[in-house]
Amino acid sequence: MIRTELDAAGISDARLRAAYRSCRQIAAAHGRTYFLATRLLAPDQRPAVHALYGFARHADDILDELNPALDVAARAQRLQRLSERFFAGGEHHDEPLLAAVEHTVRRYGISSDLFEDFLDSMRMDLTVTDYPDRAALNRYMRGSAEVIGLQMLPILGTVGPADEAAPYAAALGRAFQLTNFLRDIDEDLARNRIYLPADELAAFGVDRELMLWCHAHRRTHARVRTALAAQHDITREIYRFAADGIAMLAPRSRPCVTTALTLYSEILDCIEASDFSVFTRRATVGNARRLRVAGGALLQSWRARMRGAA
Repeated sequence: MIRTELDAAGISDARLRAAYRSCRQIAAAHGRTYFLATRLLAPDQRPAVHALYGFARHADDILDELNPALDVAARAQRLQRLSERFFAGGEHHDEPLLAAVEHTVRRYGISSDLFEDFLDSMRMDLTVTDYPDRAALNRYMRGSAEVIGLQMLPILGTVGPADEAAPYAAALGRAFQLTNFLRDIDEDLARNRIYLPADELAAFGVDRELMLWCHAHRRTHARVRTALAAQHDITREIYRFAADGIAMLAPRSRPCVTTALTLYSEILDCIEASDFSVFTRRATVGNARRLRVAGGALLQSWRARMRGAA
């Protein structure tokens, strides 16, 4: 399958093919819903999407996964090295991930500013643990989520000016990340982080101390439940806005994005159905449901590609 994708994308250089294979393996191993959705893209689109995911995942691993013994200074140094290597350009034959993402950036004309914003937000994660208000959280999400949607836009293609579709692509990235923030509250608290606006939590009598109490006792306090329900509603509204942008995408890309939106928004359904028991379980959409949604979209995707080819 990967050979077909690389051939369709016109990637013939042996080193680049190996680099893209590496990125595909990262996406398959770590981004289950993401990887499933990419299967709905045309083969020529998939390698570039895998490369973008691989880059983002590598930066995230520097922050949270690689060698837990590393201190903040060491992680900052590794992140800075990644930034310098990326912006230095070149072939990166010794670093497959950078070789693939650099090739993708050149091929699709993706702005380097989007990667600067992304790396700036990754640096914030080294020291910032709380966000006082929605504006502060949005500044973080600009680089950590919105730019992902904007990086993807040239690969997905649009039926009109890309600038008109950009706000919707950015909003979808923001909705995905807010979903993650709600789902992963307990995990983030274990890392001393709260990715929710402090002032909006305070409106319901919730502060860091109460959130830590929930984490320690493995239960959702009534005030926290009410506050999370309000955050849930805000995220739902962003999904509704983002959905309006799907019609602006190239027809062959719509089934993929629709599937991703559907499955990720259903994580919100799972959180709500659990009565916001985010401190005892991690909300997930079952495999059977994911396959049903993806199966229907697969047929739509194939038809769209056939119409495009005709």
